[in-house]
Amino acid sequence: MTTVKQLLDHKGRDVFSISPDATVYDAIKKMAEKNVGSLVVIDNGELVGIVTERHYARNVVLKGRASPATPVQAIMETDLVYAGPEQSVEDCMAIMTDKKVRHLPVIENDSLIGIISIGDLVQAIISQQKFTIEQLEYYIHR
Repeated sequence: MTTVKQLLDHKGRDVFSISPDATVYDAIKKMAEKNVGSLVVIDNGELVGIVTERHYARNVVLKGRASPATPVQAIMETDLVYAGPEQSVEDCMAIMTDKKVRHLPVIENDSLIGIISIGDLVQAIISQQKFTIEQLEYYIHR
């Protein structure tokens, strides 16, 4: 069973962040530049929220707000769901499904050590399944 720590060791621990006072335009621009779907929101060194493309679509576009005039803090999620490094990929998939989120910050000893997405989890599960199939095929054809 793959853990979040193993997943982060494989994919990397890069976390991109933005200030709550930055504009939504700046957040979307940074997401595009970094090719990510979310940014953690950091205020004075503390994790205070997360902003995603979904937040942008639902809280800016659909509400007729202007991206350059709207601060990130107006649309970010502050009720965060976290993952720990020892949790399994399957546990995180269940949490994401239950909480209807697509990104989980990973916290260890009160420090942000990475972020995982639903795509990361799906890739890990597919990789596990592929390995299992290869092992079974090898066993059958021995």
